[in-house]
Amino acid sequence: MDLLLSPQLLAAALIAGVLYALVALGLNLIYGTMRLLNVAHGELVMLGGYVAYWSFALLGAGPWPALILSPLATGLLGDALYRGLFRQLLANSALAQRIEANSLLLFFGVSIILQNLVSLAFTATPRGYQPFAAMVDLGAANLTGGRLLALFVAGIVTIAAVLLLRFNTVGLAIKALIQNREAASLAGIDIEKLERWSFVAGFAIAGLAGALVSMVEQLSPFMGFPYMIAAFVIIILGGLGNLTGSLIGGLVLGLLETYGVALTSPNYRSILVYGVFIAVLLVRPQGLLGRARIVR
Repeated sequence: MDLLLSPQLLAAALIAGVLYALVALGLNLIYGTMRLLNVAHGELVMLGGYVAYWSFALLGAGPWPALILSPLATGLLGDALYRGLFRQLLANSALAQRIEANSLLLFFGVSIILQNLVSLAFTATPRGYQPFAAMVDLGAANLTGGRLLALFVAGIVTIAAVLLLRFNTVGLAIKALIQNREAASLAGIDIEKLERWSFVAGFAIAGLAGALVSMVEQLSPFMGFPYMIAAFVIIILGGLGNLTGSLIGGLVLGLLETYGVALTSPNYRSILVYGVFIAVLLVRPQGLLGRARIVR
């Protein structure tokens, strides 16, 4: 019981939850607007982490520049991939009929390429650094400055994205595109421009998440897969295109994983994640906050 009531464990669960929510946010944005299955999303998190690490190690820069350089690098990569590959895929009506399957194969190729390029460039040796390593006393819990920064930035960005979707013109256009592509086009929304913006933003958010992850754990070229799986689980939990659901789903997964591992063993982490995924699919396939569709 003392373990369950531990403020330190609760803080760890909140940090994991907001980081998961931020990772899922970018994936949800891309899949919701374009139905692209970005199975390379975890590699974007990894890439953002490496950009943050090398900006710290080579440039001697603190963590703050990394919060700009990492999303900038992955955002530029997203823009290049959209222009070079995915714009043609979306514009071709024949290919668009198989958009999910085609995007799955393309992103799988991108994933393998990124993993191997980073492995060749930096080896598979895990790397890490500790910005703001001094402990911060919060009264009930003690956190390093780096973990506190990750909690603060990930929470602020995720909440800001939710507010953007609800109250900003661009956010409302994205929401309309997620709900009904044809109706959004008839309403005068520039579909191609919005898709490009969403694609680049999804990549940039993943890079930012990677920079924050690098402040709390070690990096390796093959670290992205668990984050990609967690992001898909969160989308199922929160509902497709529901950014508020992504935030809640991330917190739920962070709590379940942290407390589940604490009560059992780290070896059960994957079982817990996949168990949540299967349970939600069976009990409420539209997600915790998703609306069931009535078929007539």
